[in-house]
Amino acid sequence: MAKASWQGTNLPRVGGFNRAVVLDAIRQHGEVSRVELARRTGLTAQTMSNIVRALIDDGLVTENGHAPSTGGKRRVLLKVVPDAYSAVGLHLDPERITGVLLDLAGGVRMRSRRRVPDDASPEAVGAALARTFHQLVRRSGIADDRVLGVGLAVPGPLDAANRRVLAPPNLTGWAEVPLADIVEERAGQPVVMDNDATAAAIGERWAGRADRAGSFVYVYLGSGVGIGVVLGDQVHRGVSNNAGEIGHVHSGGGRECHCGRKGCLEAYCSMRAIVADWRAAIREEPNGEPVAAAYERLCRSAADGDATATRVLRVAATRLGQALASVVSVLDVDRVVLGGPALRHVAELVRARVAKVVDAQVWAPKVRPVRVETALIGDDAGAVGAASLVLDHAYSPRLTTLLGS
Repeated sequence: MAKASWQGTNLPRVGGFNRAVVLDAIRQHGEVSRVELARRTGLTAQTMSNIVRALIDDGLVTENGHAPSTGGKRRVLLKVVPDAYSAVGLHLDPERITGVLLDLAGGVRMRSRRRVPDDASPEAVGAALARTFHQLVRRSGIADDRVLGVGLAVPGPLDAANRRVLAPPNLTGWAEVPLADIVEERAGQPVVMDNDATAAAIGERWAGRADRAGSFVYVYLGSGVGIGVVLGDQVHRGVSNNAGEIGHVHSGGGRECHCGRKGCLEAYCSMRAIVADWRAAIREEPNGEPVAAAYERLCRSAADGDATATRVLRVAATRLGQALASVVSVLDVDRVVLGGPALRHVAELVRARVAKVVDAQVWAPKVRPVRVETALIGDDAGAVGAASLVLDHAYSPRLTTLLGS
């Protein structure tokens, strides 16, 4: 079993941090005894006993049977109470809105999908997001006071300080939109907002428990390309909360990107770019078909063995792998996780090509071999990640708790 990533401290002034460390350790390992928790967190037996008692009194943790006997007294096992609280996650993609309701253990209880309104104005989209929230809560039957809040995952870049979406791709006319405030007013719940790649990385960590402890780079492949960075179990957001905008690093070409610059990775690896390359290869004229539908058709063709579709995807995956090799070398991480709706039907094809390129180009592969894996949370990564933002904000151990900021 993997070791817990966080160690507690026995100083009384940081009890909130210790509580989060213990709850996170229980959640990561599913079922665990008090003795094992003390060993994994470094807390004294008395400190551990006090925290566990408080978590049980608050209804967040319950005793759940006994561990197998090892010759002495059988140890009582602890587990998180999934139904104690829930969080709703909403993911805004330029073409659709996805919503999920997550329980405290990170399990998906409800899902919802709808197209972005034809009138894709900020107010219309904000109203649609709030409707999705209310429908999920109503269908679940959960009491309002058991909903911790709403997580909102959106395409970057963001003005996090002012809770604004700056200039998302494919949403015409959006500029400095206070989307979090719009949704918060209509939903009647606190809203926390982040870019979709960072949210998906948090969701992967929650879903993966001990299997996603430590450090990794999560690559979100949707309408665009972004990465979420987790270092030592802490999400790295950067000074402006816009870390991970890999879609706009220069990839060595001269093709114009939607951002107005040339050579961006997204100019070659976004759904729109890949579809354009495929249509050029098969000499198919644009016919008004939505990009997502055309991309779905392309991926199904590749999954069925079509050579042209496969080649187009491999070329894009090669560029992606080249960019990720640089990211891995700079950050010194040993795991890359690929996720998002763009992988549907072709996850292994893309993973294998990216892994081959990264392995060939990454610095010091013998010192730090890099694993390239597909995500655990699937197509709904953005929405699951958005709900996980709320859970993470409420219950995960943070350095800021220790530092008092």
